[in-house]
Amino acid sequence: MLEPSKSTDSSGMDEFGYAQTLDRSIGKFASFAAGVSYISILTGVFQLFYFGFSMAGPAYAWSWPIVFVGQLMVALCFAELAGRYPVAGSVYNWAKRLASGTSAWLSGWLLLLSSIMALGSVALALQITLPQLWSGFQFVGDGTGPYDFAMNGVVLATIMITISTLINAFGVKLMTRINSIGVFVELTAAVLLILALGWHVVRGPEVFFDTAGFGEDHDLGFFGVFLIGAMASGYVMYGFDTASSLGEETKDPKRTAPKAIIRAVTASFLLGGLILLFGILAAPDLTDPKVSAADGGLQHIVLSVLGGPFGKAFLVCIVVAVAVCTLAVHAAAIRMMFAMARDNNLPFSRQLSKVDPVRKTPTVAAIVIGVMAVIPLLVNVMQPAIFTILSSISIVLIYLSYLLVTVPMLRNRFLKKWPLVDGGSEPGFTLGRWGLPVNILAVLWGGAMTLNLIWPRPEIYNSVPPFEWYLQWGGVLFVAAVTLTGVLMYRLKLRHQTGVLAGHAAATTPPPPLESAETESVMPISVV
Repeated sequence: MLEPSKSTDSSGMDEFGYAQTLDRSIGKFASFAAGVSYISILTGVFQLFYFGFSMAGPAYAWSWPIVFVGQLMVALCFAELAGRYPVAGSVYNWAKRLASGTSAWLSGWLLLLSSIMALGSVALALQITLPQLWSGFQFVGDGTGPYDFAMNGVVLATIMITISTLINAFGVKLMTRINSIGVFVELTAAVLLILALGWHVVRGPEVFFDTAGFGEDHDLGFFGVFLIGAMASGYVMYGFDTASSLGEETKDPKRTAPKAIIRAVTASFLLGGLILLFGILAAPDLTDPKVSAADGGLQHIVLSVLGGPFGKAFLVCIVVAVAVCTLAVHAAAIRMMFAMARDNNLPFSRQLSKVDPVRKTPTVAAIVIGVMAVIPLLVNVMQPAIFTILSSISIVLIYLSYLLVTVPMLRNRFLKKWPLVDGGSEPGFTLGRWGLPVNILAVLWGGAMTLNLIWPRPEIYNSVPPFEWYLQWGGVLFVAAVTLTGVLMYRLKLRHQTGVLAGHAAATTPPPPLESAETESVMPISVV
């Protein structure tokens, strides 16, 4: 096994067959902040509280610890992989070592698409907060028209994505500096908000054990509506793999990235759970329709409890959280596109994998991701249910891509092929004998949550008129279409050109054979 000191590349990237082309400048807190800002409890909890509460009432909050336990199992598996392979586009590169070329490419493809869609849905969260801060942020109409809410959300989201594109294109140092400051503000605001809401508690915890009549008209009773409401928690606790996806730009990544993954998901659970707990206990009136409304929700509770300047100060912190979450999602999507492109596994790979020689960041990928994130927003501009539709589809794709890592990882454990013997340096994190049960739980959880997310319920995929079967089944049809399209793209075209582009190959790799001037030289990729 090679020791890091014996590597011909001091960055350690030659261990994975790549040259160090990105800027390795991210420290421990910035790595942790990347995972926290992607999960972004203030963004997710405030964006989707109204949805969970409207489906299952106060008791929906029980979904928060349930989702945390399931996602922690996935995060522990990812931490073990990050301790060995802290490489850009982490999920894709992990699957590449654990499974076939087709499933590895599919994991990257699904996560890339989901990140692009998630980027738009995260930026849409500004619509829930900014107009409540100041009515002047409602650029389209006065907010009462049937499409005012959705159309104004698209305007605000497009502005935010444009800003994120410029920052990410400028370089990782600027992005992580802004992100770290934003996360510090978010964490501080979360703690202060918990204390403030806790001080204003007006009811006891028995409210969490009362179904309050929810589910009486559902075939499965309260359990049926709880499964729907649980999506509000499932939509939040993901993206912890971001710390590893930025591994090529992180100092001592094999030790830093695993810790950042676990700390990010744990901190998010604790702070987000306490905000949910005290928010519900402090709400002046849980029967107020605004608590269950998209333009009210937890923001309405905070303004009602804290009032005037204090309430609005916390809403400003939520805007900061949305901004840095947008930056982090954008950054992760860029690294996935870059990772797949340098393996010549995307159309226009040479251009998409290009790294700016001064800023050492994939500038072209940053711009392309930004443009692509705005497209689904424009397509759905007249859809009032844009929040839940975009969120649902993007999260289904994320859970599927995670399964394409945890399932082959579990298979390798059963075949006694894990840990892989690949000649790399010592791992920075290992689960030891706990690996098998944790991996089994991660797979079971991922499968159950994917099924719950993709279930064609009208409450998710066709909540407003017109009520059509193809809209209700839109999630299933879309996921099936992008999966089939991805498989066909890879099997018919891309697998025949797969190989590390010459400009990104490690110096220790033998030089490729000469090819025609019209074709970019590539190094073959080996997969398990």
